[in-house]
Amino acid sequence: MADARLSRAALDQSKLDRLRHLVGTILPANRFYAEKLARVSTTLESLADLEHWPFTFKEELVAAAQAGTPANLTWPTDRYVRFHQTSGTHGRPLPVFDTADDWAWWMECWREVLDRGGVRAGDRALVASSFGPYAGFWSAFDAVVACGAMAIPTGGMSSLARLELARTVSATVLVATPSYALHLAEVARAEKLDAARLGVRLVVVAGEPGGSIPGVRARIAEAWGADVLDHAGATEVGPWGAGTLAGGGIDVIETCFHAEFLSLRTGKPAGEGELSELVLTTLGRTGAPVIRYRTGDLVRPRWPAAAAVCPWVRLDGGILGRTDDMLVVRGVNVFPSAIDDIVRSFPEIVEYRLTLDSVASLDALTLEVEDHLADPERVAREIQVRLGLKAAVVTVPIGSLPRFEGKGHRIVDRRTPRAVPWT
Repeated sequence: MADARLSRAALDQSKLDRLRHLVGTILPANRFYAEKLARVSTTLESLADLEHWPFTFKEELVAAAQAGTPANLTWPTDRYVRFHQTSGTHGRPLPVFDTADDWAWWMECWREVLDRGGVRAGDRALVASSFGPYAGFWSAFDAVVACGAMAIPTGGMSSLARLELARTVSATVLVATPSYALHLAEVARAEKLDAARLGVRLVVVAGEPGGSIPGVRARIAEAWGADVLDHAGATEVGPWGAGTLAGGGIDVIETCFHAEFLSLRTGKPAGEGELSELVLTTLGRTGAPVIRYRTGDLVRPRWPAAAAVCPWVRLDGGILGRTDDMLVVRGVNVFPSAIDDIVRSFPEIVEYRLTLDSVASLDALTLEVEDHLADPERVAREIQVRLGLKAAVVTVPIGSLPRFEGKGHRIVDRRTPRAVPWT
């Protein structure tokens, strides 16, 4: 875990040393960054010098990829041992390669996450994923093995089969998206099983906002009778964030990443607690690095006090949303995480979907809820109070809305010019 003896100054010096080593290792072999950094000085006197370097955007990586080969590779392709790709929710999937050394770095990052949850030899971690080409659950699986615990794959299994397996093998840890952790608990209830009695003591969630949203977090904890640990990462970046068992947000794993924050209001470095876009630089992924990568994640950074146990920057409330998913409704900025928090605060609501339309040039919100109480007005009132928006809340039959194993798609924007689901 984070070294309590490491001061902020010492951490920044360590990051600077690692960044210098990264740049010295990848240049000039990495053609993508050799060209990108050709017009700036790569002699770093301080981390602040990075502000003069160009950003990296996912769109340019996607555009520059050729025949399924990433653009930002440092070494010949025969040195790479793992292939993954992004989901492609907002465009073409991005291929991502890793060397054996890069994958070991992934494990270094993941170790912080698992340590915070107390995962150790003797634990049995059920990884509830279909194990597609996305790196997240593959890396979680390997990280569980690396820490000496038992990793249990469930690719291709139904939700009920996963629950039965969790009971049969006495799983103590569940790894899933927040949506799927809730769905598994829902299936358990339908099958007269009590998820809270299966023996799972820790649920590690990632893949979408939720693990740091109070309403969602509380629902998962109650359903499983377990602690909840949030985690954040991306296939093209790596596992960059670790939550705490107490909740409250996500810490950037600054031994492995350098974080910057761009104010959404000014486009300049953000201040304490200011809404900003997270920008990340990998410090140990030499085979496929990203430097000043615009993640699109919206966060509020908070720098720790000098006497804090962990010197890493914390993101209050975790990931609040994405720059391309933030909704502007009747002039009000609305984050999908805020909708999630409100809906999940009602334990009788099983699932929901929010649809936005244009009616007579005005924004219209319709919230469908699977509600055991069949009382939509209480939800509408809460949205009005907390967001200042009127929404038409309607009940739909239990089980009629989509369920998600991976990232949830609960918000659909049908206003012109195009529909953009929250993913």
